[in-house]
Amino acid sequence: MLYTLENPVFWHYAAAASVMVLKLMGQGWMTVHAMLSERAGWASPEDLKKTPLNPNPDPAQLDPNPRVERSRRMHLNDLENIPAFWVAGALFVATDPPLWATLIGFWGFVLARAGHFWAYATAQIHDIRASFYTVGSLLVMVMAVWSLSALLLG
Repeated sequence: MLYTLENPVFWHYAAAASVMVLKLMGQGWMTVHAMLSERAGWASPEDLKKTPLNPNPDPAQLDPNPRVERSRRMHLNDLENIPAFWVAGALFVATDPPLWATLIGFWGFVLARAGHFWAYATAQIHDIRASFYTVGSLLVMVMAVWSLSALLLG
Protein backbone atom coordinates (compact mmCIF):
# COMPACT_ATOMS: atom_id res chain seq x y z
CA MET A 1 0.00 0.00 0.00
CA LEU A 2 1.35 3.41 -0.97
CA TYR A 3 -0.44 5.44 1.70
CA THR A 4 0.74 3.71 4.86
CA LEU A 5 3.43 4.74 7.30
CA GLU A 6 5.29 1.53 6.42
CA ASN A 7 5.99 3.05 3.00
CA PRO A 8 9.03 5.31 3.49
CA VAL A 9 7.90 7.58 0.64
CA PHE A 10 4.58 8.24 2.35
CA TRP A 11 6.25 8.49 5.76
CA HIS A 12 8.46 11.32 4.50
CA TYR A 13 5.49 12.99 2.83
CA ALA A 14 3.44 12.78 6.06
CA ALA A 15 6.32 14.17 8.10
CA ALA A 16 7.09 17.04 5.70
CA ALA A 17 3.39 17.85 5.24
CA SER A 18 2.94 17.94 9.02
CA VAL A 19 5.87 20.33 9.40
CA MET A 20 4.25 22.55 6.79
CA VAL A 21 0.91 22.46 8.66
CA LEU A 22 2.73 23.70 11.74
CA LYS A 23 4.50 26.42 9.73
CA LEU A 24 1.29 27.64 8.13
CA MET A 25 -0.73 27.67 11.34
CA GLY A 26 2.17 28.99 13.39
CA GLN A 27 2.57 31.99 11.09
CA GLY A 28 -1.03 32.95 11.81
CA TRP A 29 -0.27 32.87 15.53
CA MET A 30 2.85 34.95 14.93
CA THR A 31 0.67 37.58 13.25
CA VAL A 32 -1.76 37.60 16.18
CA HIS A 33 1.15 37.91 18.61
CA ALA A 34 2.53 40.85 16.64
CA MET A 35 -0.88 42.55 16.60
CA LEU A 36 -1.32 42.15 20.35
CA SER A 37 2.21 43.16 21.30
CA GLU A 38 2.28 46.15 18.93
CA ARG A 39 -1.37 47.03 19.69
CA ALA A 40 -1.62 47.92 16.02
CA GLY A 41 -2.31 46.43 12.62
CA TRP A 42 -5.72 45.13 13.63
CA ALA A 43 -7.80 44.08 10.66
CA SER A 44 -11.39 45.25 11.07
CA PRO A 45 -13.34 48.16 12.62
CA GLU A 46 -15.15 45.79 15.00
CA ASP A 47 -11.73 44.99 16.52
CA LEU A 48 -11.96 48.38 18.25
CA LYS A 49 -14.76 47.25 20.57
CA LYS A 50 -13.79 47.07 24.23
CA THR A 51 -13.05 43.45 25.21
CA PRO A 52 -10.84 41.67 27.74
CA LEU A 53 -8.15 41.40 25.03
CA ASN A 54 -8.57 45.05 24.06
CA PRO A 55 -9.53 46.92 27.24
CA ASN A 56 -8.50 50.34 25.83
CA PRO A 57 -9.49 50.48 22.16
CA ASP A 58 -7.81 53.16 20.08
CA PRO A 59 -8.59 53.97 16.42
CA ALA A 60 -4.83 53.93 15.77
CA GLN A 61 -4.94 50.16 16.29
CA LEU A 62 -6.33 49.90 12.75
CA ASP A 63 -3.29 51.67 11.29
CA PRO A 64 -0.89 49.43 9.38
CA ASN A 65 2.07 48.28 11.44
CA PRO A 66 5.31 47.19 9.74
CA ARG A 67 5.86 44.15 11.99
CA VAL A 68 2.25 42.97 11.64
CA GLU A 69 2.19 43.56 7.89
CA ARG A 70 5.46 41.63 7.43
CA SER A 71 3.97 38.67 9.30
CA ARG A 72 0.76 38.92 7.24
CA ARG A 73 2.76 38.89 4.00
CA MET A 74 4.67 35.84 5.21
CA HIS A 75 1.39 34.11 6.02
CA LEU A 76 -0.08 34.97 2.62
CA ASN A 77 3.03 33.62 0.94
CA ASP A 78 2.66 30.37 2.88
CA LEU A 79 -0.99 30.19 1.81
CA GLU A 80 0.11 30.58 -1.82
CA ASN A 81 2.76 27.85 -1.66
CA ILE A 82 2.15 25.21 1.00
CA PRO A 83 -1.23 23.92 -0.27
CA ALA A 84 0.32 23.29 -3.70
CA PHE A 85 3.02 21.23 -1.97
CA TRP A 86 0.39 19.16 -0.15
CA VAL A 87 -1.43 18.37 -3.39
CA ALA A 88 1.67 17.79 -5.54
CA GLY A 89 3.26 15.71 -2.78
CA ALA A 90 0.21 13.47 -2.37
CA LEU A 91 0.05 12.91 -6.13
CA PHE A 92 3.80 12.28 -6.18
CA VAL A 93 3.43 9.54 -3.56
CA ALA A 94 0.87 7.86 -5.84
CA THR A 95 3.57 7.40 -8.51
CA ASP A 96 5.68 5.31 -6.10
CA PRO A 97 8.82 7.41 -6.73
CA PRO A 98 12.28 6.35 -5.61
CA LEU A 99 13.19 7.36 -2.07
CA TRP A 100 15.97 9.70 -3.23
CA ALA A 101 13.44 11.74 -5.25
CA THR A 102 11.16 11.86 -2.22
CA LEU A 103 13.91 13.15 0.04
CA ILE A 104 14.91 15.85 -2.43
CA GLY A 105 11.33 16.90 -3.20
CA PHE A 106 9.78 16.86 0.24
CA TRP A 107 12.65 17.96 2.46
CA GLY A 108 14.00 20.32 -0.17
CA PHE A 109 10.65 22.10 -0.12
CA VAL A 110 10.63 22.23 3.69
CA LEU A 111 14.16 23.65 3.72
CA ALA A 112 13.27 26.17 1.02
CA ARG A 113 10.28 27.37 3.05
CA ALA A 114 12.46 27.60 6.16
CA GLY A 115 14.95 29.68 4.18
CA HIS A 116 12.15 31.87 2.85
CA PHE A 117 10.89 32.39 6.40
CA TRP A 118 14.38 33.33 7.60
CA ALA A 119 14.90 35.72 4.69
CA TYR A 120 11.53 37.41 5.21
CA ALA A 121 11.75 37.54 9.02
CA THR A 122 15.21 39.11 8.92
CA ALA A 123 14.41 41.53 6.06
CA GLN A 124 16.96 40.12 3.62
CA ILE A 125 17.02 41.53 0.11
CA HIS A 126 14.39 40.33 -2.33
CA ASP A 127 16.91 38.27 -4.32
CA ILE A 128 17.64 36.04 -1.33
CA ARG A 129 13.96 35.55 -0.50
CA ALA A 130 13.17 34.93 -4.18
CA SER A 131 15.91 32.31 -4.40
CA PHE A 132 14.33 30.27 -1.63
CA TYR A 133 10.89 30.71 -3.21
CA THR A 134 12.24 29.59 -6.57
CA VAL A 135 13.77 26.39 -5.16
CA GLY A 136 10.53 25.46 -3.39
CA SER A 137 8.38 26.34 -6.37
CA LEU A 138 10.52 24.34 -8.79
CA LEU A 139 10.44 21.29 -6.51
CA VAL A 140 6.64 21.40 -6.38
CA MET A 141 6.48 21.80 -10.15
CA VAL A 142 8.84 18.85 -10.68
CA MET A 143 6.63 16.68 -8.46
CA ALA A 144 3.55 17.78 -10.43
CA VAL A 145 5.21 17.11 -13.79
CA TRP A 146 6.46 13.73 -12.52
CA SER A 147 2.91 12.83 -11.49
CA LEU A 148 1.39 14.09 -14.73
CA SER A 149 3.97 12.13 -16.73
CA ALA A 150 3.11 8.97 -14.80
CA LEU A 151 -0.56 9.54 -15.63
CA LEU A 152 -0.02 10.21 -19.31
CA LEU A 153 2.73 7.69 -20.00
CA GLY A 154 1.36 4.94 -17.81
